[in-house]
Amino acid sequence: MARSFEFHARTVSVLTFLSRLTGLARDAAMSRVFGVGVITDAFSFAFMVPNLFRRLFGEGALTSSFLPVYARLHEENPPLARALARMVLSRIAVFLAALCILGEIILWIAWPSGGQESVLLSARLVAVLLPYMPLICLVALMGAVLQVHHRFGPTAAAPIILNVLLVITIAGLAPPVMRRMGFNEIEPNIHISIVASSVLLAGALQWAWSAWALRAIDLRSGVVSAESRQKFKQVITQAIPMALGLGVLQVNTFIDGLIASYPTVIGPTIFGIAYPLEKGSMASLSFAQRLYEFPLGVFGIAIATAIFPQLSRQAADVDAFRASIVRALRLVVFIGFPASIALMIMRVPLTAAVFQGDSFSAEDTQRIAIILLAYAPAIWAYSGNHLLTRAFYARGESMTPVIVAASMVVLNFILNITLIWTPLKTSGLALSTAICAILQMIILERLLARRIGSLVTLEVRASWMRTIIASVAMGIALAGAMLFAPENANWWMRIGVVLALVAIGATAYFIAAKALRMPEVRWALGKQ
Repeated sequence: MARSFEFHARTVSVLTFLSRLTGLARDAAMSRVFGVGVITDAFSFAFMVPNLFRRLFGEGALTSSFLPVYARLHEENPPLARALARMVLSRIAVFLAALCILGEIILWIAWPSGGQESVLLSARLVAVLLPYMPLICLVALMGAVLQVHHRFGPTAAAPIILNVLLVITIAGLAPPVMRRMGFNEIEPNIHISIVASSVLLAGALQWAWSAWALRAIDLRSGVVSAESRQKFKQVITQAIPMALGLGVLQVNTFIDGLIASYPTVIGPTIFGIAYPLEKGSMASLSFAQRLYEFPLGVFGIAIATAIFPQLSRQAADVDAFRASIVRALRLVVFIGFPASIALMIMRVPLTAAVFQGDSFSAEDTQRIAIILLAYAPAIWAYSGNHLLTRAFYARGESMTPVIVAASMVVLNFILNITLIWTPLKTSGLALSTAICAILQMIILERLLARRIGSLVTLEVRASWMRTIIASVAMGIALAGAMLFAPENANWWMRIGVVLALVAIGATAYFIAAKALRMPEVRWALGKQ
């Protein structure tokens, strides 16, 4: 069974790699066309709104309560499982559509009158992007059904549709559209509004792509019955307390975004005092997040996503469940820790290669590289939290990770409002996230170990120590190679430098890992 989740993790990793690669292309286009400022701040803030609901309804409470029930029913009673999936998708679609309409009405009632142009732009982009929320939530729920049927590819590939369409719109499609609208010059506010509209088209295409992938499962053959209604009630009953807890987390995420985008969305002062962050802080955070989320999504989240159905099936077998968690913890740190070291060392050339050019200056590169330095040390912890949270969900303990995360919300908020007033400023928000992630992983691991037995055994500790040694070897190789990197280079040279550094770092790490006889090398390749 261990090979099963690692094989699927490799599939998700490959597709997520392509997804994140196109995501970087999207942000590269965004940074070069719009730079770091009010436009990108407003778009990042508005795009955060549907993503909050996606994390809550699509990838959070509903998926986490639905997937274990559906996985067990699929093994025991496939027709009943299909009926349950049909009910969940249809009824949640109606609920999310109603929620979207309500949100638009509230936004219309509270529409800002006058004030800063940046505030009006933010409100307009939120109104445009809100309908993306039900589409992307349904894509995530359909992905949960597909995962149980060992089809991880369609959902992992869906973001590619969004990213490619946004690149086309930002770089090529929007200017001719504006000319047809009668604009002689490119108007940035209209340009970004067209980009936001293309997100809706991408959402419709993502939904159609996922629905097409579901056709082989034939959910229509599931007949709704009293038993399926009972199972639906069970899913919703489990999801409600989890949604309440996760709602606290999403409010925290929203507050984080509001803290960063405050100068753009609200104004330059707070209680008559000059706000410590400048315009562009939200965009800077978003760009830095894209860089650290690349290895996190490709490897860390891929492992957690692929192992979730397996853990759901093993929940009653404590020994098998624990063995899967232990192996996954070793693999998460084996991949996540060197990624942290590499990003910290390569932060400047990586940021420059992806974002610098046209409206994005060398000063912007330094600004985002500092934020990335604060995010990067906890990549292994971000990955571990995804894994351990899903372990609790698979056991039916939905509230335990929520309570832990809620306590981190309080700490994160305290650190946020403290650190932004220090010289760290925007990077203080990133450092707060990293600190809370590490603490959260430690607490989750301790709580899970009390339930199923020791997880950080001598074998695991030895594995982590070998990972640290191999990572140090990689770091030395990277630091040496960085001495020969040119300071002033064109875009192609910057790309070449990053690719060379990645090759040098990966080679040094895997040579060291092989010399230390680490089986995680084979596991990472999807082998026994």
